Amino acid sequence: MDLHTIEAVLRPDTRDELPRYEIGDAFLAGGTWLFSEPQRDLRRLIDLQALGWTSLAADQTQLRLGATCTFAELDSYAAAAPWVAVALVQSCCRALWGSFKIWNAATVGGNLCLALPAAPMAALAVALDAECVVWEPSGAERIVPAADFIIGPGRICLRAGEILRRLDIPLTSLRQTFAVRQASLTQEGRSAALLAGRVAAGGLVLTVTAAVPRPLRLAFQGMPDRATLHAALDRATAATGWFDDVHGAPDWRRHMTLRLADEIRAELLPCG
Repeated sequence: MDLHTIEAVLRPDTRDELPRYEIGDAFLAGGTWLFSEPQRDLRRLIDLQALGWTSLAADQTQLRLGATCTFAELDSYAAAAPWVAVALVQSCCRALWGSFKIWNAATVGGNLCLALPAAPMAALAVALDAECVVWEPSGAERIVPAADFIIGPGRICLRAGEILRRLDIPLTSLRQTFAVRQASLTQEGRSAALLAGRVAAGGLVLTVTAAVPRPLRLAFQGMPDRATLHAALDRATAATGWFDDVHGAPDWRRHMTLRLADEIRAELLPCG
């Protein structure tokens, strides 16, 4: 879609060339959502691709995932990686239904910053205990735990002019055993519930997305029984409730979340 209100597109090559943020600015990564509907409040696009960020890099302790890394790059990297959790990475990539054109343009950072309840990169980041590295307009950086990055549907913790630079994922998380479950109303529909469970120190770490307004992370000492698991989920959702849109009613989302959580618990029970 043409964005007829845009007056300028800036392509800074370095951080020093980033312009001072103004009302009407938007940071452009893949643009798959930005160009999908009118953006009448926007006047200027700041293209982050020209900054040339490295998409993926691993050292002895962490995997650094650049915000402009595409779904296609991440999926291809995971296919050859040695970690146990690569299945989780690929499952989250595949939770974004789209053509090869979308996969080669949509970015990890863009998906996370869009903050849709069904955003699969939110599930991935929270499930892996990622840290979000944020560039501040002052030139400084700050770190935000992935579980705190999204604060509601379409709402993130970034302040005006801040940019999500990358995700830092500890390799300890990537080496742990995972189970993933996803549910949609239709075969290729948007996720109505997307859950990931991880065995850590003999306990269960459960991440719930899509069925709730913002990602939930629940940690249990040891492997909970069914009643404990359900009670914890109901307590965690008491304040926010269950998400409600055309992709699933709240009562159905709760039912599917409890069911998928049970399946995850059963799959991981021998590992706990």
